[in-house]
Amino acid sequence: MEKPRSVSPVALNAVLFDAYGTLFDVYSVGLLAEQLFPGQGQTLGVVWRDKQIEYAGLVTTSNHGAHYQPFWDLTRAALLYAIKKIVPGADACWTSGGFDTKVGQLMNQYRHLSAFPENREVLQALKSRGVVTGILSNGDPGMLAVAVKSAGLDGLLDHVISVDAIRKYKTHPDAYALGLQATGLAARNIAFVSCNSWDALAATWFGYQTLWVNRYQLPFEELGTQPLHTGSSLRDVLTLPGLKDAAPA
Repeated sequence: MEKPRSVSPVALNAVLFDAYGTLFDVYSVGLLAEQLFPGQGQTLGVVWRDKQIEYAGLVTTSNHGAHYQPFWDLTRAALLYAIKKIVPGADACWTSGGFDTKVGQLMNQYRHLSAFPENREVLQALKSRGVVTGILSNGDPGMLAVAVKSAGLDGLLDHVISVDAIRKYKTHPDAYALGLQATGLAARNIAFVSCNSWDALAATWFGYQTLWVNRYQLPFEELGTQPLHTGSSLRDVLTLPGLKDAAPA
């Protein structure tokens, strides 16, 4: 993990994780996408994810959230857009339900995204230290329940927090405030962990102790603010300054 900026360590009593892209690999749909769209699977996965994030921001900021839709619905809408972009006329040329079948297959795959391999190890280590753990996600409750169960993370999360309760997606500050309400802690005593640079940036602005997990060696956002900490794996959570040491045996 990169050295943090020069800040005085504060006690970290909870760690909240973003879900999609951080605990669950949003690009693990790529293999199926490649099977369904030979030579275009990777492109489809990227366009799908980018449009999903764009739609979340759009429905949050437009008309005071009057156009809000659950994240599952936005995810499907983003997939439809991605397919139509990379395969023009796909919805019209596929007959006998072929288009809907492919959409259904990909959406089912998204419901059961692969989890990153270090998830359980890190969450178990945090629980052994008495650290409160949770997810703070754009995903709606149904999506998150299936993803957590599929990944075998039941019992390792004290909170699974969905922004659906307030009908506002990250990066709205009200979405990040849900973490404070759930834990009863101040933002400065919570580590927020995300692999999404836009998410890590907004959480830093909100006041969380942020860890950006830069799995893909990408540049950070160029808006004048850096996350407090940067790492390359969720394991870097365990070395954050201010986090409790392992509980005595």
